[in-house]
Amino acid sequence: MTKPMPTTSRSLPIALLRAREKVMGPIRAMLSDVDITEQQWRVMRVLNEHGASEPTRIAEDACLLLPSLTRILQKLGEKNLIVRARDEKDRRKQVVEITEEGRGLIAANLPTSLALLDDVREKMGAERYDALLDLLNELDRIDG
Repeated sequence: MTKPMPTTSRSLPIALLRAREKVMGPIRAMLSDVDITEQQWRVMRVLNEHGASEPTRIAEDACLLLPSLTRILQKLGEKNLIVRARDEKDRRKQVVEITEEGRGLIAANLPTSLALLDDVREKMGAERYDALLDLLNELDRIDG
């Protein structure tokens, strides 16, 4: 016997999309004020957190496909928010680094970003918010 399809309210993919939109809507509005996309923001956050990195690592850490990252890096470079250079040890590799201007953009928007996330945390309750993050990170570690 075939298992019945769950309702959309009990569908994990749909629930994740709804949650993403609930969280990202206000952040997108914040970013549009500074002419940055959410993908560009993720790349800059990754570079700010991890330092200079290779594009493959950035794509993985920022949850982006490599072809998309190439376009994003080009735009960020045009805005002087990142710089790209050849790896000193392996000239075939490229290394990307956030600029001081990029760090400044993150610093200028960090209070708003944190306030938006604090609002979600407050509405959910700190314990449930932290549990949700733990469960999502656990889901990310599942093979397959």
